[in-house]
Amino acid sequence: MRPRALDRPWVRRAGVLLLDAALVSASLALAFWLRFDGAIPSAFVPVLLASLPVAAAAKIPILAALRVDRLSWRHVGANELALIFVACVAGSVVFALAALALRELGAFGVFPRSVLGIDFPISFLAVGGIRLLRRLADRVAKRSNRRESPSERRAVIVGAGNAGAQLVRALQEDANRPYRIVGFLDDNPRKVGTVVHGAPVLGPRSDLGSVVRKRDVTTILIAMPSARGDAIRDTVREARRLGVEDIQIVPGLSELYTGRVTGAELRRLEPTDVLQREEVRIGAESIQSFLGGRAVLVTGGAGSIGSELCRQVLRYGAAHLTAVDFDETGLFDLDNELRRRFPEASFEVVIGDVRDGAQMRTLLARSAPDVVYHAAAYKHVPLMEAFPAEAIKTNVVGTRNVLEAARAARCAAFVLVSTDKAVNPTSVMGASKRVAEMLVRGHAEGPTRCLAVRFGNVLGSRGSVLQTFQAQVEGRRPVTVTHPDMKRYFMVTAEAVQLVLQASAVGEAGQVLVLDMGRPVRIVDLARDVIRFYGLEPDVDVPIVFSGIRPGEKLFEELLSAEEGTDATGHARLFVARLQEPRPGWAGEVEDLVRAADEADSAGVIVRLRRLVPTYTPASADA
Repeated sequence: MRPRALDRPWVRRAGVLLLDAALVSASLALAFWLRFDGAIPSAFVPVLLASLPVAAAAKIPILAALRVDRLSWRHVGANELALIFVACVAGSVVFALAALALRELGAFGVFPRSVLGIDFPISFLAVGGIRLLRRLADRVAKRSNRRESPSERRAVIVGAGNAGAQLVRALQEDANRPYRIVGFLDDNPRKVGTVVHGAPVLGPRSDLGSVVRKRDVTTILIAMPSARGDAIRDTVREARRLGVEDIQIVPGLSELYTGRVTGAELRRLEPTDVLQREEVRIGAESIQSFLGGRAVLVTGGAGSIGSELCRQVLRYGAAHLTAVDFDETGLFDLDNELRRRFPEASFEVVIGDVRDGAQMRTLLARSAPDVVYHAAAYKHVPLMEAFPAEAIKTNVVGTRNVLEAARAARCAAFVLVSTDKAVNPTSVMGASKRVAEMLVRGHAEGPTRCLAVRFGNVLGSRGSVLQTFQAQVEGRRPVTVTHPDMKRYFMVTAEAVQLVLQASAVGEAGQVLVLDMGRPVRIVDLARDVIRFYGLEPDVDVPIVFSGIRPGEKLFEELLSAEEGTDATGHARLFVARLQEPRPGWAGEVEDLVRAADEADSAGVIVRLRRLVPTYTPASADA
């Protein structure tokens, strides 16, 4: 039975350092032996014996300082070997200086300088090699004990770049991997014919058909996180033509939260991967600098935007994350996901209601976040038309509660996640978010930098039109589009959140920042793309039905063309909305609006919203 003391980290590290000391000493002895052609003269034996403790004293502290003793031997790769190389170089330099100094002082007698040049490569091979041998032994053992399972799917990886190489390596190290990789396909002619971690690069993507047929491929793994959408669309179209339905994909760079590709990062292909839209690419340096080492609080943390904010915040090195939401099940799922993705991160999930001002003040005073992202909101336009008082209680009162709590806690920044529907609003939801923006702008002074970020629809978010279309196509039901000319701005969740983070890093107090969402997309074109994603033909296999515009909706959302226009910020995707200052007495009108909501006075809510937001034109004739 293994003694429990051996499982203690300090015991293990001490044992590794003792082993390294033995390897360093043996390397120096071997260097002497090689220097003298296998016969060390008796006059140099005392020199060797005296130099052994000096070598250990010079090299072992450096190995410990660079944490070479903490490396996992099962996962030694190029990065780990590079660290060992640096440690051995530094250790050899220190030992050489010590040996030459002692030689000048006469402590070593005549120390042969050529031994130093022989000792370095031997010590590097010994210290690095023994760790690499452990990994090689594990791999050989796995391969010898492993037989191809009938349930194992034969797969080809499309993309032999860094992502593909990391993926095949991760799958090879997984004892329960479901795939047997037959090779790669890559359009780079210099890679064709090479071997990546034991898997050959069989040819370009155009050879997919012959590879699938000749090698009985049943699964295609797409590992091109930085590729253009049309490359992925072409690959998927060809795979479907060949009858391959099992298509997995390594997500885009914006979704690789850990920076590494593993088998766990693979997911099933989604419509967002192949839709014809403009992709967003931003630099991460400003976000990293802003969030690194800071405490962050996210409201609405269980929602689609809030949960992605949580992932990205941890990705960019926040010291601590607090995720707040009223959705118990959503928080439970988020907690489990973050523990799996970020096992070393510091975070907590809190059940809380932004409508409860006392709870928000207590929570922010306790957690003392540096940055607050307020994403909690009601967002479904038709529902808010039916329940306007509830929209005010969450979108206005909730924003005010969190904003005032953030200022009381002297947070460095408060960021409201707003919407394009706040521009010339025709819905209660849009108007309520416009009032929330007014609250933020009204607190431009003070220790907390308060700003709002406005953007359009997010593909794949909970309750989005994309999810509706997917459910309809999968159920072979008619796809319902409200109007043939309706257009919306779209962006995938990870991209939208990265732009929110960048806006929070560069925005100034009191600003309403607007994200450049690219070109608007016709909803009917989106519906056709989703139908084709499933290998079906629009209006042949699945009909498209126009159902009519719903209450509060408009044909075109105005995002960049705000009522007064926008100003550039120096960042290509960020603009500042030019908004008129609210008229005097608006704060009292907000109190009247809240009072009407508390009294469930729907008509009163509409009247007071129109007074607060002059550009609000209710779509409903009754309003």
